[in-house]
Amino acid sequence: MRAVQVVSLDGPGAVRVADTGDPRPAPGQVLVDVHAAGVTYPDVLLTRGQYQLRPEPPFVPGSEVAGTVRSAPEGSGLAPGDRVAAFPGFGGFAERVAADPSVVFPLPERLSFTAGAGVPMNYLTVHFALARRGRLRAGETVLVHGAAGGVGTAAVQLARTLGARVIAVVSTEAKAEVARRAGAHETVLAEGFRQSVAELTGGRGADVVLDPVGGDRFTDSLRSLAPEGRLLVVGFTGGEIPTVKVNRLLLNNIEVVGVGWGAFWLPRPEYLREQWEEILPRLESGALDPLVGSVHPLEGAADALRELDGRGAAGKVVLRVRED
Repeated sequence: MRAVQVVSLDGPGAVRVADTGDPRPAPGQVLVDVHAAGVTYPDVLLTRGQYQLRPEPPFVPGSEVAGTVRSAPEGSGLAPGDRVAAFPGFGGFAERVAADPSVVFPLPERLSFTAGAGVPMNYLTVHFALARRGRLRAGETVLVHGAAGGVGTAAVQLARTLGARVIAVVSTEAKAEVARRAGAHETVLAEGFRQSVAELTGGRGADVVLDPVGGDRFTDSLRSLAPEGRLLVVGFTGGEIPTVKVNRLLLNNIEVVGVGWGAFWLPRPEYLREQWEEILPRLESGALDPLVGSVHPLEGAADALRELDGRGAAGKVVLRVRED
């Protein structure tokens, strides 16, 4: 089969398409024919050996896919031909991938495989962030940084379906249009966002800030929180890992909350199924509808990774392995 391999830890340019052997499912695993694979920021970090998991090259990245079941063990609830999305963790940038049944989920007919590949990582992460770690309630205001990217557009959509008012922070007017397409009620530019948020909320601030960017926005995000507000730390695509002076937390009884989705579910894999069951009706209805930004062929994996690395993504970046 064809697969994208990281051949050295030198960044997105160090990937190659190679002919490899088919994966051999371990006992109890599902084999999936991959139609599309989502490209995520951890994939970028993996190409530099900067992720918390550091496999030795050559290896096949790709944590999320959509496709059809090729084979499945008895009792898994899956059968050959089933349309699925899956979160194998590694190996997704390939024509086939093996995964445990606990990370393989039914994909609604209304979703293309290209869109479905954008669901597992982003939507389950933001569901964990907003619903569990952020304790989001209907009627609250959510501020979403990086709102035009894959995580950001997923957060905008999910927050809206949970009954929140959504303010999207973006870097350009073109990205503001993407955030509005995702469902943001208002958009503000990253430059001077604190003042804009104050004006939009009558000086009160946001109840929840979801931040996958980090960097120099962090302090102004804290200052943008309403009393008892929660800042959700999702990642650091901005590069710099910020620090917090904890006395700021006392002023308005605010919280900085870590969102480590993987660290949470790995010892309790049944949680993923619980999450999927919660978001599945919203996927079926179209309330959650992954906003695909760019689609690359398998041979274009380096370009897809560079797009994320340069923070140029508007919507979800996807590799198309087979035609839908």
